[in-house]
Order: sequence, then C-alpha cells, then structure tokens
Amino acid sequence: MNSPADIPLTAAQAHPAPKRRPVPKPWYRSRGWWLKQFHSWHWMSAAVSLMGMLLFAATGITLNHAATIGATPVTTALAAQLPAPLLPRLAQPASADAALPPPVAAFVDARLGLDPRGKPAEWSDDEVYIALPRPGGDAWISIDRQSGAVTGEITDRGWISWANDLHKGRNAGSAWGWFIDIFAGACVLFTLTGLMLLYMHAKPRPSTWPLVGLGLLAPLLLILFFVH
Repeated sequence: MNSPADIPLTAAQAHPAPKRRPVPKPWYRSRGWWLKQFHSWHWMSAAVSLMGMLLFAATGITLNHAATIGATPVTTALAAQLPAPLLPRLAQPASADAALPPPVAAFVDARLGLDPRGKPAEWSDDEVYIALPRPGGDAWISIDRQSGAVTGEITDRGWISWANDLHKGRNAGSAWGWFIDIFAGACVLFTLTGLMLLYMHAKPRPSTWPLVGLGLLAPLLLILFFVH
C-alpha cells in the first residue's frame, strides 16, 4: 500500500486557488460610514445652532410668562427744527407712502438719532409721519410740513422685551430673518441626525424608543386634552 506521501497530487492540490478576499460593502451599505456621517453632521449642526438654541429656549420661557414679568416702558420725547432750506423738500411727495427726501432724512438722523431713510412715510396735508418700530420698543417721527417742526418719541420696554421680539422676529430686519431661517434649518438637521444616531445605538439601550415615544406622546396628549 502506498503511503500518503507516495500518492501523486492533483493539479488542484499542487496549486491551490488563492483565498478570495472578502468584497467590501458599498459605502451606502456600510454602517461605519453612515455612523461617521451622522456624527459629523450632528456635531456641526450643534455647533452652529448652540447659542441660538440657548437664546430661543430662554426666550421661550420669558414669552410663556410674559404676563407675569413686569416691565416699565421708558419713553423719551425728541424735538428739532427743520432748517428753512429743507422745507421745500416736503412740498410734494412722489406717492402717499414715499420715504422722506434723503437730505431731510439725514438731518433727522443727525439731530434725533432716528434713521428714517428708506422707510415708508404717511403724508397728509399737514404733516409727515414715520413709524419706526424696533425690537423691545417703538419709535416715531412727525414733521410739520408748514413750520418744519420735528417731533419724535422713543419707547424702550427693556431687554426682556427686546429678547422676546428677537425670538418672534418682530421688527428685527431681513438679516435677522435670514438668521432665524438658517438657525431653524440647523436645528432640524441636529434633530434628524440625533434621531438616526439613536436608531444606530438603540440595540444595547432598550430604553431608547420608550423615551422617544414619551417625547412624542406627551405634547400630543397635552394638545388633544388641554389646549383649547
């Protein structure tokens, strides 16, 4: 009997096929790739929205208790006299809501510290009135078209009212409106990536989805049974 060493090897045995390397998963099927992406977008959106979220959370509390937070408005009266060479500029407005002529607006800004440039005005036979609302207060200017007497008023309702108006975007200008939109988008991204991270880490944490469900159910029940 031939020993195993004497048995001739077949071609397959003499030259075994090389081991096949495992084919890597495509990026869209790789858990590690998605986890890295969600972590990256989550912390970046958190960094962008951090201070805004703090401001809007704090002013959410102050708005909710606005009736109980006392504020004493401070009103400042203003007065000036339009120079005679500028009076003819008030003769005939281009339209019923035309802005003040630039030289008149520049004078008002320099003397009263209120800038009416480009703001729509209300023209009547006797006066020009410009409303200048602002976060945390109001202001207005009135100019007598015959005598050139300029009167105005600034009302300041305090820093809490100012912060509340920023929360609502009230009279804060287009730049602040853009900030609110961008900030809201960052918060949506922060929330969605946080939800995906919860999903990817939920298996060893059995309390994850009950807590998420509680966060959804609590406001829903309040709306259904207590909000009228």
